[in-house]
Amino acid sequence: MLPADLVKIARRIEVRTRRLVDQSVAGHYQSTFRGQGIEFSEVRPYQPGDDVRTIDWNVTARMGNPFVKRFVEERELTVIVAVDASGSGDIGTVDRLKRELAVEMASVISFAATSSNDRVGLAIFTEGVERFVPPRKGRKHVMRLMADLLSFRPSGKGTDVGGALDFLLAVAKRRSVIFLVSDFLVPSENYLKQLKMLGRRHDVVVVDLHDPLETALPAVGLLMLEDAETGETALVDTSHPHLRSELESRQKAAAASRRRAFAMAGVDHLIVSTGHDYVPDLIAFFAMRARRAGRGRRAQAAVRVNPG
Repeated sequence: MLPADLVKIARRIEVRTRRLVDQSVAGHYQSTFRGQGIEFSEVRPYQPGDDVRTIDWNVTARMGNPFVKRFVEERELTVIVAVDASGSGDIGTVDRLKRELAVEMASVISFAATSSNDRVGLAIFTEGVERFVPPRKGRKHVMRLMADLLSFRPSGKGTDVGGALDFLLAVAKRRSVIFLVSDFLVPSENYLKQLKMLGRRHDVVVVDLHDPLETALPAVGLLMLEDAETGETALVDTSHPHLRSELESRQKAAAASRRRAFAMAGVDHLIVSTGHDYVPDLIAFFAMRARRAGRGRRAQAAVRVNPG
């Protein structure tokens, strides 16, 4: 049983995310993430223009007239949401912590998936994968995932993205849609190899969490800063021009390195921040994916029509 305060949080997140999914996200999700194949639906009489390769010769012989097979896209997907629960998630300078944003993003994704009758699973990782819930269907299962996220207390504070990806490579036997929710505050070379492998086998979406403080340190003079993952502290002069310039350069270099890594791995990249509403960014991301998928389907159709 969840404590009363966590029950209230869970209910608030459920109400917000389910309303968001019902009003804005469900349709975009379903048009964006498609099944991995087709399945037989029915036969119907042949009509001029039908592809002769779809003729069902057994039915045609029995009925004395040509019939063709109809197929529909296999809709059901397996979705795995992998959430970084390391110490850096406790940063939050606006209206929520990165950890809270991660929970809400995971909830939106999970409710969108279950609204399409997809199976959803959860992996929570820090220095290792500390909890894994195999994919299942249904709202009750999604509520269980939310409860796990809200009640989870990590034993580790560090981050091993590469190790988490190794775990996903081992447990995801069939092609899946994998959402990797993290702030990626580790060098990209620590996980690039595994991300490339995962991207080849699955449809991977990186959900990149950020807080404004990470890119715009306030000039408030001397300030004691603590690394949320290592516990190391340092007294810094936040008003010093050289420090501010160096911090800005490091952040830009780290962001550029992440973008290169995600591009090299061929995975999609969605950036969300504690500093503003993620809904427009999420819908824009889904729209981009849908447009790209549409271009891909048209290109495949052109190849089938003009195989030379």
